[in-house]
Amino acid sequence: MSIKIMADSASDLTKEYFTKYDMEMVSLTVHLDDKDYEDGITISPKNVFDAMRVGKSPKTSQVSPQTFKSIFTSYAESKQTLIYLAFSSELSGTYQTAKMMESEVKEEYPDADIHVIDTKCASIGYGLVVLHAAKMAQDGKSAAEIIEEVKNHSVNMEHIFTVDDLEYLYRGGRVSKTAAFVGSLLNIKPILHVEKGKLIPLEKMRGSKKLLGRMIEIMEERGGDFENQVIGISHGDDLERAEKLADMIKEKFGVKEFVIEFVGSAIGAHSGPGTLALFFLNKNYK
Repeated sequence: MSIKIMADSASDLTKEYFTKYDMEMVSLTVHLDDKDYEDGITISPKNVFDAMRVGKSPKTSQVSPQTFKSIFTSYAESKQTLIYLAFSSELSGTYQTAKMMESEVKEEYPDADIHVIDTKCASIGYGLVVLHAAKMAQDGKSAAEIIEEVKNHSVNMEHIFTVDDLEYLYRGGRVSKTAAFVGSLLNIKPILHVEKGKLIPLEKMRGSKKLLGRMIEIMEERGGDFENQVIGISHGDDLERAEKLADMIKEKFGVKEFVIEFVGSAIGAHSGPGTLALFFLNKNYK
C-alpha cells in the first residue's frame, strides 16, 4: 500500500494540490457572522479579507478531535500508512489534538502505522514541506525517509513576512496595543519571521517602498542555491505585489519555480489583508 500524506488547511495549498498528489486534508474552522466555515472548503480567503476590510473580526478554531479520530481509525483499519504533517504547534492546538487522537487510536490498533509530525511551519512555508513529502511518497520513498526529510525541510524553512496593518496581529494577541497604535500612526511596516514555530518581529520599516527590497536582502543573507529550490509566496489579497516580489527574486537569483497562493482563511483571519510572506530554504539545509 502506498503512503498517504495528510495536511491541514493552514498549509494554504488549494484543493488542486491535494488532488494532484492524492493527499488528505483536514480543515481548521473559521467563525464569521455567527457561522462556522471550513477553511479552504466552504469559505474563501477573499471572503475573509473583504469582511476584515469592513471591520469584522473573524475567529478561528483548530481541527476537532473527532475529525482526527475518524480519519486515523480508518487508516488503522485499512492498515495503510498515514503521515500527518501538522501546522506549527506554537500557532495552533491542532498538533496536540492530533497527537492525543493518535494515542487513542493506537490503544485500540497497536499496529497502526500513523505518524503525526509538528512542522513548526505555517502558510506556504508549511505547504512547501507538504508538497516535498507528497512528491517523495509518489516516488515510493519509505515512511522513515519521508519523516527524516520532512524534519530537515521544516527546521530549515524560512518565513519572512510583513503585514499591512498591525491592528490585526494585535487582535490575535501577536503584538501589544501600543505597538499596533504607534505602528499605524507612523505607517510602520513590520518584518517578522517564524523561529521554532513562533512569530517573532525582526525589524520595522517606514512605509512600504523599501519593504520588498529588504525582504530580498534578508533572503540573500539567510538562504542560497535558490535556482534549485521552489520559492513560496503567499499574499493577503494582493496578487500584484506578490508577483512583483516574484519577478524581483527571479531577476536577482534566477529562480525557476514558485508557488504563489493566497494566505488562507485561517491564517488570514489573524494577519489581515495586505499580508505578504516569502518562504525559502536556508543555508543550513543539506
